[in-house]
Amino acid sequence: MTTDASNSEQARKVADAILYEGYLLYPYRQSSQKNRSRFQFGVLMPAAYGAIDPTESSASQTQCLVECGDECQVQVLVRFLQLQRRSVDERTDSGELRPVAALMVDGIEHTCWDEAVERDEQVVVRVAELTRGGAGRPGSGPGSGPGEPDGPGSGSGNGEFSVPFSFGPQQTSADVIDSTGRVAGRLTRSMAAIYGMIKITAERVAGPYGALRLTVAVENLTVPPIAPLTREDALGHALIAAHALIHVPGGRFISMTEPPQWAAADVAACENIGTWPVLAGPPDCLDLMLSSPVILYDHAEVAPESAGDLFDATEIDEILTLRTLALTDAEKREARATDPKASDLIDRLEGLPPEMFDRLHGAIRYLNAKPSRVASADEPAPAVVPPQVPWWDPGSDTSVSPETDHVVVDGVAIARGSKVVMRPGTRRADAQDIFLAGRTATVEAVLHDVDDNVHVAVTPDDDPAADLQRSHGRFLYFATDEIEPIEYATGETGQEDSA
Repeated sequence: MTTDASNSEQARKVADAILYEGYLLYPYRQSSQKNRSRFQFGVLMPAAYGAIDPTESSASQTQCLVECGDECQVQVLVRFLQLQRRSVDERTDSGELRPVAALMVDGIEHTCWDEAVERDEQVVVRVAELTRGGAGRPGSGPGSGPGEPDGPGSGSGNGEFSVPFSFGPQQTSADVIDSTGRVAGRLTRSMAAIYGMIKITAERVAGPYGALRLTVAVENLTVPPIAPLTREDALGHALIAAHALIHVPGGRFISMTEPPQWAAADVAACENIGTWPVLAGPPDCLDLMLSSPVILYDHAEVAPESAGDLFDATEIDEILTLRTLALTDAEKREARATDPKASDLIDRLEGLPPEMFDRLHGAIRYLNAKPSRVASADEPAPAVVPPQVPWWDPGSDTSVSPETDHVVVDGVAIARGSKVVMRPGTRRADAQDIFLAGRTATVEAVLHDVDDNVHVAVTPDDDPAADLQRSHGRFLYFATDEIEPIEYATGETGQEDSA
């Protein structure tokens, strides 16, 4: 797929997270109950399995709107995982191979497991060929399935463009050699054949804007030699975590989440089955759409603090990392034997430097932050200076200083040490606030939250535990319209209005 490198990189990272979402869950061992029912997102089963479980679909459909001319190209990249079954044989004393569930050789465990291989198929077609009908031009693919029309891609004459694809069957074997050079066993990886079809159609919607309603359908056309009776059997012939990246160079996709008013009705009329299309890439990228089997927001991105895929985007990276490192040596050995990706994950986390752990703890990003000026093209990038204090410490943000900041209330500057009268507002729900009304207090700090709202921390002057509360940093907090400067109440600092 040809698109801007930075746009493509961000979209691809999110797509990769989708591809392996739920692939293998903590504690990353096949003996774990949660890893005995895998592959839950974007699974397109062979149609024959629909008779066993009608909830499992064999096709998905993406419909979205894009503003583009007839001269534009539609580039569709369909991606999914194909199941690869790993079996283990042990060599007996007689030299024969016999299947086993696990084989231990020189302290390394080899087990049976269902791995996965990444697959993708690209299709390119001009908008004019979709809106007027006729043959299109597919991207380079590995082959096509049964019933292929003349050429690798065909137009039906009514604007439908279809491209068949196929993968497998494949089988590879590798001997397991022990430290003495003896063949101790064999690992065999096998994949069944998969056949599918990508169909692209388009039509102009009514109205003055002439937007294009684009439809991308992905179908699993595989016919297993033996009809699968269980989900495990059917997964061997499935398209797993199927999703698509749709690129229209020179076009502008309409947000399906927040469409403009003129497109709201046409967006609502789009029918998406098993997918949800969102704008992909950075916020200024409008020519790239990600059709995801999980619901995302527009311009989703992987957090820069992430140290790599943990196969569970709903989990907190820091907690999951710490729990993985806390696994026993035996548990880690089993996880490594389960899947090569689990082995790589453990190696990565065990070698994680301390500064990466600090990043995992969290981040605060100010949505309204703007650069003070635009650097010239030949000006070198500023050096990145690591923070001297943790992100959660108030000292990490030099733009605020609760102990010295002030806020103007009724024309009077209120800061630490100022005397005020507490006037709790009517929006408060705590009935005890009525006992604070009219009492004097000392301002301890002026604070700003992430939405730039001001909060004044105070200690009641007649609180017998004031010193204790102050030493623990426990204060009462009021908005600026809930306090009165003493000067305003009496005209004289330090005296309460007798009224």
